[in-house]
Amino acid sequence: MPETTGVLVDAYDTLLLDLDGVVYLGKHAVPCAPEALVKARDLGVRLAFVTNNASRTPGAIAQHLSHLGIPAAPEDVVTSAQAAARLIAEHVPAGSAVLVVGGMGLRMALREHGLRPVTTALDAPAAVVQGIADNLSYGLLCEGALAVRQGAWFVAANGDTTMPTGRGEQPGNGSMSRVIATATGVEPVVAGKPEPPLHRESMIRTRAERPLIVGDRLDTDIEGATRAGVDSLLVLTGVAGPLDVLTAAPHHRPTHIAADLSGLHAPVVPVRRGSGGWTCGGWTAVWQDGKLALTGEGDPVEGLRAGCAATWEAAGDGPADEDAVKAALAGLGR
Repeated sequence: MPETTGVLVDAYDTLLLDLDGVVYLGKHAVPCAPEALVKARDLGVRLAFVTNNASRTPGAIAQHLSHLGIPAAPEDVVTSAQAAARLIAEHVPAGSAVLVVGGMGLRMALREHGLRPVTTALDAPAAVVQGIADNLSYGLLCEGALAVRQGAWFVAANGDTTMPTGRGEQPGNGSMSRVIATATGVEPVVAGKPEPPLHRESMIRTRAERPLIVGDRLDTDIEGATRAGVDSLLVLTGVAGPLDVLTAAPHHRPTHIAADLSGLHAPVVPVRRGSGGWTCGGWTAVWQDGKLALTGEGDPVEGLRAGCAATWEAAGDGPADEDAVKAALAGLGR
């Protein structure tokens, strides 16, 4: 992890924020999120809400955010539906029919790019685009499969296999898109994180110069940041936990870690390599006899950061073994 001094948010001009598991869980805000984001905006930091969820329109998402105490306009929201629509518009003729296996967010995004949403393979669509939707039906999946078999280009808004909710993790679009992929033998092109189209859409819309990608998933948010060459912050309020980040492969290792979004406004405690191991705050981490040893007290996230530095150094270009780090996690109360 690179050493950063001062308050974390001061180093960036734009926060590219994931939503599910970072800002809210279902209908409810993640604790500390509204206050932290309002404070960041008051400091002049641009907020962009970047979501792999293609089911809702930017207007509906902005309304939900405002209800939670986070003032947001539709132009502050960047969705995988928008990234998918731009991707399709760049590959098919203007005005083409596109079969939508998903909800209103996809349909509106396609119309904004001059494309014509349809619901049947009989319309000979140039492309099929799939995104998560509460009312996704077997009949619509069948139409999508028929169109793909007829030669339509298959695009998935995102590949998330699960999505966090207030009731726990539920199947995501990556799981649902396997129906068409399995039935046709055609793999979709993915527009959402960690693939480049959604990050490109975010940069086009925000004109960010020093962005920080904030998320709760290693395989989408953090990998997307790594592939884009920008800094990332993992918050421990959603999918990924301490064991996941300790054992992460290089492309899944975040630049920063925080318990929640309040970490944006906390002084960054440096992680340093010394003769006795890696230190952060009141914690020291060393790799001994093929295992992580962690001692100290204080903020558990500082202990996790020290542990990550020691573990990632030992693991090198591969992931660490879970059994080598589990015992150390007990000292963090995790």
